[in-house]
Amino acid sequence: MEKFDFIVIGSGPAGQRAAIQAAKLGKSVALIEMHTAVGGNCLHTGTIPSKTLRETVLYLTGWRQRGFYGKSYRVKERITAQDLIQRLDITTRHEIDIIQHQLYRNGVTSIVGKAKFLDPNTITVMDHEGNKAKYEAKKFMISVGTSPIQPPNTPFDGKRVLDSDHILEIDELPRTMIVVGAGVIGVEYASIYSALDIDVILVDGREEMLSFLDREIIDEFKHHLRDRGVAIRMGETVEKVEYLDKKRVKLFLSSGKQLRADMVLYAAGRQGNTADLGLENVGLEACPRGMLEVNEHYVTKVKNIYAAGDVVGFPSLASTSMEQGRHAACHAFGKTPDSRFSDFPFGIYAVPEMSVIGLTEKDCKEKGIGYEVGEARFRETSRGQILGLREGLLKLIFSLDDRRLIGVHIVGEGATELIHIGQAVMQLGGTMDYFVENVFNYPTLAEAYKIAALHAWNRFPD
Repeated sequence: MEKFDFIVIGSGPAGQRAAIQAAKLGKSVALIEMHTAVGGNCLHTGTIPSKTLRETVLYLTGWRQRGFYGKSYRVKERITAQDLIQRLDITTRHEIDIIQHQLYRNGVTSIVGKAKFLDPNTITVMDHEGNKAKYEAKKFMISVGTSPIQPPNTPFDGKRVLDSDHILEIDELPRTMIVVGAGVIGVEYASIYSALDIDVILVDGREEMLSFLDREIIDEFKHHLRDRGVAIRMGETVEKVEYLDKKRVKLFLSSGKQLRADMVLYAAGRQGNTADLGLENVGLEACPRGMLEVNEHYVTKVKNIYAAGDVVGFPSLASTSMEQGRHAACHAFGKTPDSRFSDFPFGIYAVPEMSVIGLTEKDCKEKGIGYEVGEARFRETSRGQILGLREGLLKLIFSLDDRRLIGVHIVGEGATELIHIGQAVMQLGGTMDYFVENVFNYPTLAEAYKIAALHAWNRFPD
């Protein structure tokens, strides 16, 4: 039986970072992945595929040039599903190569197979031919990720009724689509497919879309969705799904409405992949959604077993998962972790992008914090005009007490990049004066920070 200091189960962002961090601390490390290629859901079905799909769609449709050349402008006249998959395959192969090289360079042993705990220090791994091997370790980390929830009594066939894993394998693009679930995944796919000029209906049982975001940002986003024909049906739950014929599907809603489309995408939540890990053999129990409970250092109720990434729940971001994995590995071997999780940027790769960090107006009101707001439209910037942007809003929230920046909210081109300027200023305790008194490159979209700060400055009391 081979022995290691640290065994990581799952090779997504959390698993990769944890394994490499432990190796850099001089520990013997094994990384177990049930699939033949490393990368986890992030690389194969989640973050990387959906963002690659988005970028491919924006290029082939000529989306970014339509501000100049009109809605009928296209780079490619007839876009097929194969056009979208081609670029995805190239990106995936490249990412796999990078990850494998990083693991090899740091001396991490990669093992392919399905892991199951026998006791707190021992696991078995069954490979794809059914062969089993035992491994022992002082410390473990579970980073097995999540899978899409498929509601019971819903006739998934992977072609007309599908989940967010199936959507990457379609053979033909639909003319009409219904997306069930207005969370991050649902909103991203609904807006991406809308950019392909596919008629999209977005359905969700909740009254509000992405309730953790600032309402003004969401209102702006919804305006752009509706402007290009996306129908939004909030407060509506799906009662039943039926196949009409070989190409059409009908949805029955709780209100009595009926919707028809060529394709239905369910993006109604995810569950942890913990069912077959043998948790009962170590005294661990996942919640009904398959998630594991951890403390601030990502330790489970069993002191030598850690968990990180999507399997521990919110925020379920690749970016935070990486830091969770690194934090867990540091803590496991006595190094004081220095990760910051109090404020981190949240990016939503919809069309247009959204990204936020810090407090919303609602947060400020609930906490009794005096604040003032400054806003800038991207079309107000010269770079916005050069790029032909007709959408985009940057909103800054400043404390009335000390003028500190306490919230940044962006919707529009490059939002997930621009947010890091605000993040740096917030983390360093910067104030409105930083933006007002400093010089920004011209013309840039980042200049919107200065415009928004001046807007707030004009409103501040003397």
